[in-house]
Amino acid sequence: MNTIRIAWWIIAASVGGFLALAALSGWFLRDQIFQTFQDPGEPFQTYEPPDAADYTAANAWFLRGEFSEPLEAAVFFVHPTTYSGGANWNAELDKDSSNQAVERVILPNYAAPFSSAGPLFVPRYRQAALYAFMNNREDSVLAREFAYRDVLRAFDQFSQDIGSARPIMLAGYGQGGLHVLRLLIDRFADNPELQARLVTAYIIEHPVPLDLLNTSLATIPACETPEDVRCIYAFMQVLPSEERRIRILTERTMSWTPEGPLDFVDQRRLLCTNPLLAAPSNQFASAQLHQGGVAAVNLSMDTNPAPIPRQTGAQCADGVLFTDLPRSRLLRRPGRIAEEFREPPYNLFYEDIRLDAARRSLILSTILQEERRWSALDPD
Repeated sequence: MNTIRIAWWIIAASVGGFLALAALSGWFLRDQIFQTFQDPGEPFQTYEPPDAADYTAANAWFLRGEFSEPLEAAVFFVHPTTYSGGANWNAELDKDSSNQAVERVILPNYAAPFSSAGPLFVPRYRQAALYAFMNNREDSVLAREFAYRDVLRAFDQFSQDIGSARPIMLAGYGQGGLHVLRLLIDRFADNPELQARLVTAYIIEHPVPLDLLNTSLATIPACETPEDVRCIYAFMQVLPSEERRIRILTERTMSWTPEGPLDFVDQRRLLCTNPLLAAPSNQFASAQLHQGGVAAVNLSMDTNPAPIPRQTGAQCADGVLFTDLPRSRLLRRPGRIAEEFREPPYNLFYEDIRLDAARRSLILSTILQEERRWSALDPD
């Protein structure tokens, strides 16, 4: 009888050990397993993408702002990745889950701070799937380039709709930052009239290689002071302990090159604007300067959430923004699969960005008013 019990214990222990090992392996390989299920399973070259948006129609936009002042800035905001993948390389415009994520999480947390500068214009676009950013296959690169062409069409319609005099602010997070960076190259770099109307381009959570500022974007500098306009403001926030996320952002991520195509950012110096200083400085900024983060999931756009201040210090180093672990758990990353590639459900620098956008917008509007006043007085 004892022999039978011992045998059962051995079997149970073996099964338990196997299950524990399988669970442990699943944990360490969770991203690879996730990728397997999100792979469309078809080459992009033979893939039939979802239907495109008609950007003259209201339903092609999450938000399409209205103006109250003649020189009020128009804010063109490009949302980050909210579609995981699976059936498509690029999201369908009517995909409920990805659209709800934009409306519930992205707009109140990430787009709302820029409404301090002017009305928001947020296009729906056939975003590249999260899967396309978890690897750098040729198909994945093609999916990103395809998504950019939607953003370009949306911007051209936006530019036509707002007229030729109004200031423009650009803002993009994650995948949206990738597309805004390309917009600067394609539409602003060789267009002095658009450059003159550019308040600031905010490119956040996506690398901006400094070699672009010496070549393709030589006419659009980095924002060097809190009062600068017609410039680029960029950062990617990490905790010092997030070694994998740091490697992804500074080595494995792809960005545009002076030659045009996407390529790895490894070995390329990156722009880092410290949002607590509103400047690209390597100086450490203490938590006393932090204006406040916000966790605004499910809040309406006309709600003014109360920021939680003094949550983190910040310092730029090696092209990334190192921050402290926020005291408030509301401002800490959740433990989701592929979290390193996602935007979290809060904005750690909500209030810092809100105040920065409002200030720079007011500065450019004042400059444009003066320039146009003097131009009207010029007899030539």
